[in-house]
Parts: sequence; C-alpha cells; structure tokens
Amino acid sequence: MAKIKHNNFLDTVNDVFTDAKQEGVLHLYAEGSEFTGRMIGVKNRNLFHFGTTGYLGLEQDYRLKEAAINAIRKYGTQFPLSKSYISNPLYKELEEKIGQMYQNPIIITKNSTLGHLGVIPSAVKDQDAIILDHQVHWSVQSAAKVLKNRSVPIDMIRHNDLNMLEDKIKSLSNKRQRIWYMADGIYSMYGDYAPLKELKTLSAKYPQLHLYIDDVHGMSWIGENGTGYALSELKQLSENVLLFGTLSKTFGASGAVLVCSNKKRYNEIKTFGGPLTFSAQLEPASVAAATASAKIHLSSEIYTLQNDLKERIRFFNTQLEQTDLPLIDKNDSPVFYIGTGMPKTGYNFVNRLMKEGFYVNLGIFPAVPVKNTGVRITISRHNQEAEIKDLVAAMAYHFPKALEETQTNIKRVYQAFKLEPKIKTKETFKDTLVVQLEDSINKIDKTLWNELLGNQGVYDWEGLKFLEQTFKENDLKEHNWKFRYLIIYDQDKCPIFATFLTLGLWKDDMLASVNASKRIEYERRSKPYYLTSYVLSLGSLFTEGNHHYIDEKHPMKQLALNKLMQVLEGLEQKFKAKMVVLRDFPERGKLKVYFQGQGFVKVQMPNSCKIDLVDNETIEMYIDKLSSRNKRHYRKEILFNEPLLKIEVLDKCDKDQLNQIQELYNNVHQNNLGLNTFSFPEKLFTNMSKHPNWEFITICPRDKTKKLIGVMLCYKNGNQTYVPSFVGMDYQYLREFHTYRQLLYQTIKRAINLKYKHIELGMTASFEKRKLGATVEEKYAYIQTSDNYTMELMGILE
Repeated sequence: MAKIKHNNFLDTVNDVFTDAKQEGVLHLYAEGSEFTGRMIGVKNRNLFHFGTTGYLGLEQDYRLKEAAINAIRKYGTQFPLSKSYISNPLYKELEEKIGQMYQNPIIITKNSTLGHLGVIPSAVKDQDAIILDHQVHWSVQSAAKVLKNRSVPIDMIRHNDLNMLEDKIKSLSNKRQRIWYMADGIYSMYGDYAPLKELKTLSAKYPQLHLYIDDVHGMSWIGENGTGYALSELKQLSENVLLFGTLSKTFGASGAVLVCSNKKRYNEIKTFGGPLTFSAQLEPASVAAATASAKIHLSSEIYTLQNDLKERIRFFNTQLEQTDLPLIDKNDSPVFYIGTGMPKTGYNFVNRLMKEGFYVNLGIFPAVPVKNTGVRITISRHNQEAEIKDLVAAMAYHFPKALEETQTNIKRVYQAFKLEPKIKTKETFKDTLVVQLEDSINKIDKTLWNELLGNQGVYDWEGLKFLEQTFKENDLKEHNWKFRYLIIYDQDKCPIFATFLTLGLWKDDMLASVNASKRIEYERRSKPYYLTSYVLSLGSLFTEGNHHYIDEKHPMKQLALNKLMQVLEGLEQKFKAKMVVLRDFPERGKLKVYFQGQGFVKVQMPNSCKIDLVDNETIEMYIDKLSSRNKRHYRKEILFNEPLLKIEVLDKCDKDQLNQIQELYNNVHQNNLGLNTFSFPEKLFTNMSKHPNWEFITICPRDKTKKLIGVMLCYKNGNQTYVPSFVGMDYQYLREFHTYRQLLYQTIKRAINLKYKHIELGMTASFEKRKLGATVEEKYAYIQTSDNYTMELMGILE
C-alpha cells in the first residue's frame, strides 16, 4: 500500500498558537522605558505582573544589577571563546559559590535547554533506557530523543504514575544496565510536585533506577541555600541522581547548573558534553549577576526572602478558598492554574483580566491538553497583598462572565479536568432547539436520514442498519460498538444538524508512524490491549466521508453546534471515553476555528480519493481522459494482465470463498500499519454475502480459477454512489498481476456499468488511485482529550 502522510506536530501547534495570537494573548511585546517587576506594560496599559518566573524578585536586586554593570565595564559584553579552551575570569568564583550551595560537583551551562542536550547524551549510555514523565519539560524530551539514533529505548508514563513506572522498570530490568526516569521537580503549568520521596523509595527497591530531575521551577524559593524543591525532599544527592537547577528564573541571573553526585560523573560530562563543549559561554554580566545571587543564597537572607514569598502564597491561597474558581492543583508552590477548559474561554478570561489591569499567562497546548486550557498565575515578592486581593476579586467576577460569553459553564470545566465541582451548577444559557438522540437507526425516520446523509459512503439508513447488526454480540470487545444518532431541530422541527457517532476501542497509534506502530504491536503480542482507548467518534472506523449534515444558512446554526458540544461531552462522560474525534473534514472548512476554540486539535488524516462520473460515460471514454503516462501504465499493467485473470462480481459467496476473502482482507490489514486499527469481526463477511447492497469483485488466475488473489468489497448506496470499502490481496501475486491496480480498474468499470455517478475510493493509496483518474483531497480530524499522554508518547516513539 502507498505510504500514508502523517500529521506534522508543528503544524498542529502552529494552528493553536495562531488562534491565541489572533486573540491577543500570545507573542506579546512588553512596553515601557523601565521595568520594576511589579508592573508590566502591555497594549498601552500598565498591568500588575502575575506572570513572572522570578518568584523572589532577585532579577531587580540592586546587587545583581551593579555586579552585571561592573562586569561589562571590566570584561566587555561577551567573552567570545569556547569554555573548553578557557573560561571568563569571573567563572571560577561562580563555580565555587554554586558548589558551596550544593556541596556537590557542579557544571554551569548556557541555559537548561542546551544543558540537557549536552548532559543527557553523555550520562545515558547505549546499554541504558529512558522513561519520561509525560509532563516533563519539552527541553528534556527533546534531548532524550537524540538517543534514539543510538538505539536507546525511550518510553513514557502517565504523569506521576508510579505503578506504571514500576511496570516499565520490571520490563526493562533484564535488558538494560541503567533505567533513567526523567521528571520535573515542580511542573511549570499546574505547580504540582514530583513524588520524590516515593521515587527515592522506588530507586532503593530497584538499584538500576536512576533519576534525572529538572528542578528549574523549584529553585531558590525553597530548600537549604535555595537549592530547590528536589533536594529539599531527597535531603542529599545519592549516586543515582542527576539534578538540574537554574541560574535564571528565580535565581535572577542567566544560565543553568547541573549538580552531579560524584567527581567521576562530573568529569565524564564536563570533559566532552556536546553543547557544553562547543557553545558560547555565559556573558560576563550574567556570570557576575549569578555570583551576586549565589552570595545571597549562601547567606541567611535567602530564608527571609523565602518566607516573604511564602506569606504571599499563603495569602493568595486564602483568598482563592473564598471563591468557586476551579484551582486545578492546590499546593504551596508559587505557580497556580485556574482551568477554563475551552481555549476560547481562556482567551476571553485573559483579555478580561488584562482590561482589569492584571497580566497573567495563558496555559495552552502543547504545554497542556487543548481541553485543559487555563490561566497560569505566578506569585512573586513583587506582588503586594492589595493587588493579590484585587486579582482574586477580578477573577471571581470575570470567570463566570467569560463562561457565559463563550457559551459554556463551570460544570464543563470541572468535567474537562476530572474534578468534583465545589457547587451545584446550572446551565448559563437556554435555547429552543429540539434534540433527538437515539441508540439505533431503527428509531430514526428512514426518509429523513437518507435526505440528510444517505447519499454517501456506507451510512445511508440501510448501511447503518447493517453496521449495527455486524458490530454487536461479538466475542472480542473491539468488535462491539455503541451507535448513537443525533439530529438537532429548530422549534419548527426543521433539521439544523445531523450525524451518527460510534463508541469503540481504538488503537492509540492509529495515525502514528509505521515504526511507532511496529514497536507497539510487538508489545501487543503479550498484551493485546496495550495502548488502546475507548473513543467517541463522528462516523466510525468502517466508514469514510462527510459524516455530518449542517444547514449553513440557518440562523440557529451556532446554537446547534453548541448543542452538539454538550451532547458530545455528555456521551464522553457517560461512556468514559478517553478521546472525542470529529472526522473527516477538509483543511479549510468553516468549522475549523470553531472546533479549535472548543478544545479540539487538528490532525491530518490519510488523503481521501473519489471519482465523479459523467452521464452515459463508457469505460473507454473514461480511460481516454487519463494522461499519456497513466494510459501507458493502464495498457502495460492492467490491460495486458486482464485476459490472464478470471474476474467475477459475486453478490453471494460460499463458505470457501468467504474464508479466502477474509484471509485476503487480513493480509492487507496486517500490512497497513500506517492506519493501524483492529481487524473486523468474522461475521462481517458473512453478513456482506447475505446483504443485497454488498458485492465482491474477485480476481483469480486463469490457471487457478478457485484461488482468489484479490477482492474488492463494494457497497451500493442507492443509485448515486458506489463504495469500494475494503480491499484484500495475496501479496505473492501482487507484482505479477498488478493486483491492486487491476482491482481499482475493475471497480471503476463496474460503477460505470451500473450507471453510478460517484465512486468513493476512500483513504490511503492515493498515489495509486490518482493514476486511474481519482481526485485527491486532504482530510483532517479534530481530536479532543484531557490527556496529552498518548499524543506525546507517539511523538517519542516516532
């Protein structure tokens, strides 16, 4: 089969960021001729600053400023030479002071991102393995991926899931020398902690376990000498721990620091560490400012600063407790997260707060799942109690208004974050729409359904009845689907929106790369349901095409779409679906902005192919329209082989034929990891043979007339559309007879003979289909989940 084009992660991020930029909440420029830390200029307003990561305010300390200024006067703006040759004269004192803070060997790096790129490939050996927490910082994930080139296995666990971590350790313990678990000390969005005491206990149980902790958000504001959250929990650095801290953010200067547990590891990494060897060293101003900050950290003053910040954090927590705001993780870190759920609610809320005089950060994909958009608030020593109190009051006032203005409610927010609501919630808006939601097509008017959706695919009324009968009462759970049929009417019973949905078990790697699926399928040999999830989807895994009807001109279209979202969320909660998928949509459809505002991420599907036929067209006329090159392929590979084959159209098959058809289908299914799905139940093929709308185009060699080498499973949708839904082949004969192209040609020939107007050739193999005149259209799905784990795992495996 032709290679499937996979979604580009960067394109997805670009879509989300572009929306946020257009809403005026991302990629902003600070304004003003000076900056004190307490206020920040944005869009011609002077706002109270609740977005800094300089929690102790040291970046504005006069001692750091004076040190930086003096360093520039004495040593210039930079020291343009690799540190491998010689270091700036100021470095020695900085390294001594940071070493005193940690009482361990340390390495100063340009920043944490370059530091991880230098350290991880040096510390992790080819005989080791890596397990990532799925919320560990991007810079750690990116550096870890470099080791795939050395065949170091990289895996991922759900956030802070120690049971999952232990299972991974057990599976790797007999294969790998050391097993590195990489996590943040304090996570940058929700402000929650890594369970470091439990991880220490786990490493005692499994000596192979080594910890790589990025504690840049835990630095300075906690711990002895401000050495951070991780060390305050671990108490001392054992042999199996590498710790990263920062000299920027709370520390107030620039750069990062690696803390090693012993001299041997320190020497290994420092001697040659990629970017540590070749990248530029810190500027003299940064080194001097960091040294000044280190002196403060080594004095008793650091504890005064820490306590000062703790009082502000405590006051903020006290104020929040008096509200119904959905705080996602209550803790004592300076980082707080108020969930909004949908991105458009987050945009609205942030803009409202800026108009009230407060700058906060938007938490958005990929830092959090799109459905878990929210507002990140950071508390620093710059913030005074008066503005902290005013911020909470402004949030309490504007949050419900942001919900109402974006047609959502607090219940949906709690559901998105899987939280128990503090109060009973009520709908904040009413409408006069009528919703019909049924669990069988038998409860839907046949004429109405076919008028709305019946001219496409295998989802006219009869086709859906067939699917219901096929995907129920089967032995395997992946072969049993739940169906729902939704029609939304106005008050006069005129349909505005219609669709059908299925709930089924999907493979999480359905749209991952072939290499990723190969790795996962290896695990499924012993664990058949590894990385699988129940998914609520528009349409089904059996059908392709435009799975919805919408009256674009109806004045209540927007309300109908909002009602669709409510229905989806209700079904998602009822069935405990891990993901909601809306498919198949064109790239620039009118619904793109709406879906993304509702918390859906656009993901590219395999290309879709179709052929529109002309009235009274013959197969000769059709072939004549092909390009000269494609005609040559037709004559050489199709027309030449046609006399060598026995080609039949069967509306019923005997048992032997059905067994062969199923085997041929399984061949293709197992070979198509680019669109990795579960197989279909055995009774599918029997049901097809009994159903008047299904037929089989079969191919046998002339000298083996009972041996099927190819089959196309075709659905006849009324008198409009011919649907070759699935193909089966014996790959042993593929090159000899060009079986797939022959099946495509016979499908077109059959549709023309039956006077159909359209052929829906479906997804995948678009290159082959284009050779026979098919038009190709890019298709996209919109995915919504409150769990980024699967998406990030696919990115690690690919």
